[in-house]
Amino acid sequence: MDEPGDVTRLLHELTAGRAGAIDDLFPLVYDELHRIASRHMRREGEGHTLQPTALVNEAYLKLVDQTRAEWDGRTHFLCVASSAMRRVLVDHARGRLRQKRGAELRRVDIDDVLEHVAASDRDVVELHEALDRLAALDERQARVVELRFFGGMSVEETAAALGVSRRTVEGEWTHAKAWLGLELRGPAAT
Repeated sequence: MDEPGDVTRLLHELTAGRAGAIDDLFPLVYDELHRIASRHMRREGEGHTLQPTALVNEAYLKLVDQTRAEWDGRTHFLCVASSAMRRVLVDHARGRLRQKRGAELRRVDIDDVLEHVAASDRDVVELHEALDRLAALDERQARVVELRFFGGMSVEETAAALGVSRRTVEGEWTHAKAWLGLELRGPAAT
């Protein structure tokens, strides 16, 4: 069972409520989920307690627990999986920050984070919160950041996932990075 349409078929069966679909789906998407998790983990600081396999498992459990999800194929599933991984990492970072006495959030520079500098727990939380604020203003720009930065997708892959042109993705990426940069540096930096 490795036909290109098998994942899409299984996602539709999962949406329809077929109990065994989830067991059939996981082996088909595991390698891709692990690659996405590895990209996420490369952006984390040294000594992170989560491993890519644990990140895959936690995100996968969140995904399959969604009883009302209507999956629109493999790409959609992988995009949502990448977002779920981001949320797992943010929750993990928040938990570690709560454990530290006197830990206060600080502003981070989006250029540092987006240039793949290892992010601290504070950086991860700040970026997540800024991305949520961006989504409230412009959902597509936030999705472009999620897919490009967190999902590791190319411009072409992002354009296909969102159903827009390459130029649109490039423009949204540029605007989103600029907005996030201002947001993360704070008004004093402008």
